[in-house]
Amino acid sequence: MFELTPFVKRNTFSPFFRDFEDDFFKFPQVADFKTDIKDLGNEIRLEADLPGVKKENIKIDIENKFLTISAERKDEKDEKDEKGNFLKRERSYGSFSRSFDISGIKTEDITAKYVDGVLTLTLPKKDKELPEKRTLEIE
Repeated sequence: MFELTPFVKRNTFSPFFRDFEDDFFKFPQVADFKTDIKDLGNEIRLEADLPGVKKENIKIDIENKFLTISAERKDEKDEKDEKGNFLKRERSYGSFSRSFDISGIKTEDITAKYVDGVLTLTLPKKDKELPEKRTLEIE
């Protein structure tokens, strides 16, 4: 199974500013999610770790020979004093997706299950078509 990975931006600042940038711009980062892919003989099992993501914020699309898993995570934290004034309010939002080549998979039989932050996809393999072999008689 061939996997496409998202683009990763590299730090372009000099080493002197790198520490300053890391300390000053400490935004919650949402990295791409991790997956385990297992070949079980007749099927492939893909397990994607999506902790903190609600089921309704996960989308699975199949287009042409690619399966794309997209997810969104929203997090808000409020701290107020006794008068209801904000002392601190933090919000973070992240969306991410990954695509997988499913050219050898029966797309109509794919199943998905989401339990305890783990999305499990069962991808049944297509039957291998062996090339027809025959011997020709010479006249």
